[in-house]
Amino acid sequence: MSHTQQGENRGRHETADERADRMWQDIIQEVRVAQMGVQILFGFLLTVVFTPTYAKLSDTNQTIYLITVVLGACATGALIGPVSLHRLVSGRRVKPQAVRWASRLTMLGLVLLLATTSASLLLILRVATHDRFVPYVVAGVVVWYLLCWFALPMWTRRRHTAP
Repeated sequence: MSHTQQGENRGRHETADERADRMWQDIIQEVRVAQMGVQILFGFLLTVVFTPTYAKLSDTNQTIYLITVVLGACATGALIGPVSLHRLVSGRRVKPQAVRWASRLTMLGLVLLLATTSASLLLILRVATHDRFVPYVVAGVVVWYLLCWFALPMWTRRRHTAP
């Protein structure tokens, strides 16, 4: 078979239901990874307010902390959302639609996780160093996240998806 024929023959031969089942399993595996990270981070964030150090934080740092906790709560909700969605629509013959909504919730959860980890890093570095370079370091990490989580996957998608 020639290279052109192989390229034209890419993809799976599956029904819409089989594709939805496969995509659902993919989403659940992806969500498991992201959920673990956000739940550990969120759990840690919830404990900070109960430490003696919290009262010593500046008003700005306390505001950053509160925003970070809210972002973590929202990320947790978005990343657990696909599980609830699946449970509530299971057996209703709407899996393709559920997969689309679960995918959207997962992407939203990843964006919120990026915001949560970035805000956490900002707070930690502000408290640890009081250095004026902290925003630049955080910006560099955000760019790194954007490259790893979004730019590379989108580049790969465009580069290797047949028209």
